[in-house]
Amino acid sequence: MDGATPGSAKPPRLLASCSDLVDRLYSEVSASPWSVSRHRFEDALERSAAKRFASCEQVTRPTLEEFFTTLHLQDLSLAAACASGQPAAWEFFVITYRGYLRASAAAILRCKSDSVAAQDLADSLFTDLYGISASSSGKSEDRSLFRYFHGRSSLKTWLRAVLAQRQIDSVRASRRFVEIEDQSTSAASEGGVPFRERVTPIDAASNFPNPAHDNSPDPHRPRYLALFSDALNKALNALDPRDRQRLRLYYADQQTLAAIGRELGEHESSVSRNLDRIRRELRASVEAALRSGQFQSQNGTYPQPALTDEQISLCFEYAAEDAPLNFDQVFPKEPPQAEGQHS
Repeated sequence: MDGATPGSAKPPRLLASCSDLVDRLYSEVSASPWSVSRHRFEDALERSAAKRFASCEQVTRPTLEEFFTTLHLQDLSLAAACASGQPAAWEFFVITYRGYLRASAAAILRCKSDSVAAQDLADSLFTDLYGISASSSGKSEDRSLFRYFHGRSSLKTWLRAVLAQRQIDSVRASRRFVEIEDQSTSAASEGGVPFRERVTPIDAASNFPNPAHDNSPDPHRPRYLALFSDALNKALNALDPRDRQRLRLYYADQQTLAAIGRELGEHESSVSRNLDRIRRELRASVEAALRSGQFQSQNGTYPQPALTDEQISLCFEYAAEDAPLNFDQVFPKEPPQAEGQHS
């Protein structure tokens, strides 16, 4: 069956009873030059929703509708069309994004966009995006890197993040090879003491599951998500109590701006402006923490290698995809006060 994973049972589809919603969303992308089929577009929406609500037992129709309004639907439909091998989609993608990828590669490598190194790094993505670099068995759509794009960010942002991580992995692999070669030579000269590959602090930051069991193309994704979560929780704990209350009412309690305004004695527009301010301040705090290499633990702070701008970009990208923040833990509901008690 199209889209099924061999040897595994398909989970219940979140959009099984939302045909009208899918029709409405499909009407927004059906006029695109690549003309993705409704079936493939629905599959892309389903994967995106399943990724976002993987830990939820029940997802309501309003929750799905609100989630889909945040997606980059045109980019999602283009990725789905490219993954299925549509020539028109690939022609559009190459014309639109090849120059951007080479410019991004040049920025990452700090070289000119027409250099051989920038072109090689950018063009190395195409085989993985097309799905022809894996084993010859199975459909290219099942192996295409596009299947990891869920539309939570723009396609440009996602492509740049993948490109940056590819370069980081390449540098790390080359350094590790040199370390192994040097250590092996040293061990041989010291009487043949068996060599055990040295683990750098950035690799040993936490004990994460084996990347081979992760469906992500980036084995470092869990570590970036953990570092992002640490930095974000530290920034949240440092917020002014009233700002924390604003976030709790909006994100955890899912109240409207008008309802929050009534509770806090503010105009609805003031609530919106304050939330925008808090989000900007949180982002700046998280970036500063990731760049400094100081992260929060139960016993205080512990040093980690400072992240580069490319790695910080990946942290935000993966956080947007996975939404690792548990609002119930960050903003626990306050127990009701007994009658007669006052704060």
